[in-house]
Amino acid sequence: MVNFRRITEENFDAIIKMKRPDGEGYVASNAYSLAQAWLYRDANDVYPFAIYDDEEPVGFMLLDEDLEERSLVIWRIMFPVEHQNKGFGTKAIEKIVQMAKESGKYDFVIIDYVPENKIAGHVYEKVGFKPTGEINNGEIVMRLDFKGATPLDNN
Repeated sequence: MVNFRRITEENFDAIIKMKRPDGEGYVASNAYSLAQAWLYRDANDVYPFAIYDDEEPVGFMLLDEDLEERSLVIWRIMFPVEHQNKGFGTKAIEKIVQMAKESGKYDFVIIDYVPENKIAGHVYEKVGFKPTGEINNGEIVMRLDFKGATPLDNN
């Protein structure tokens, strides 16, 4: 079962060692993402997490919340090659969306992706995200609003 955990001394090395294929520019390294989380630590709104399948670390995510705007941004989500195509990404995003909705703190969730990463776009649409028409740093921005029904409402 997919679950999220803080980055600690116990899982730090496993998270840092997770890699995407050389030359692929879909997502920044986990080390870079953790450095950004540290850089923005005073804002108190950027949260890095390890993604686990039961007791095994299988991925990484970085969340950014804006409580004034009532939004949660899935800033980064990354799975190394050995943990792709196993459903972890879909399950993790569904769980993030469900937790965000149930918290009552957010009206919507934002995620973006590199246009060449068609698999990511497909997963995000499957979960209920819709393109906003915006391009941010060359990435397609998608949004899932909680005002209407989402696929999670039907489960």
